[in-house]
Amino acid sequence: MGKKYTDSVKLIDKSKSYEPAEALELVCQTSKAKFDETIEIHIRLGVDSRHADQQVRGAVVLPNGTGKKVKVLVFAKGDNVQKALDAGADYAGGAEYAEKITSENWFDFDVVIASPDMMGVIGKLGKVLGPKGLMPSPKAGTVTPDVARAVTEAKAGKIEYRLDKTNIIHCPIGKASFGVEKLSENFNTLVGAVIKAKPAAAKGQYIKSCVIASTMGPGIKINQAKLG
Repeated sequence: MGKKYTDSVKLIDKSKSYEPAEALELVCQTSKAKFDETIEIHIRLGVDSRHADQQVRGAVVLPNGTGKKVKVLVFAKGDNVQKALDAGADYAGGAEYAEKITSENWFDFDVVIASPDMMGVIGKLGKVLGPKGLMPSPKAGTVTPDVARAVTEAKAGKIEYRLDKTNIIHCPIGKASFGVEKLSENFNTLVGAVIKAKPAAAKGQYIKSCVIASTMGPGIKINQAKLG
């Protein structure tokens, strides 16, 4: 471990679970890299993602964005292609982009949006987009007839949250340079959305643990009892 990391660890009491605001203040203090570190949240839920009725997945627009410039690819036909480009999409079109992905292993984008009439084309890309978390879905609002709105939201800082195989949600909530106030707004928005998405089949404690960390910094435990 480097000296900066070691110094950061000294600021944190590993045996303690912090109040959200205090944890966010600490995560800013421990972001000591030369670049603007991303702040991530990791929420472990008391559900079993193997069961369809206990899935937790959705999308939310962070009020202060993520601090990252997002490249958007839209699969659409007719007027929707121009509407997507006018809304700020980096790429918009049809089968030609599907061909580029499969033949050239092209992934110069962060978000994929599709109009419902393009699902025939998109369906064939499931094996390559799925593992990268790029497959569009109606639940995340990335399969929609209103592609222009979806592009605007993606550019504004819409993020998707979903459980991994270990029942943990990993999401960025901004950059260290945002400061505590903006990070708190993003944090509260995301946690609120996850709580709202609690499946009816979930029993017992819903939020098992919550940790935040910067790209190069140590994890900071948050008192999950304060999260609802």
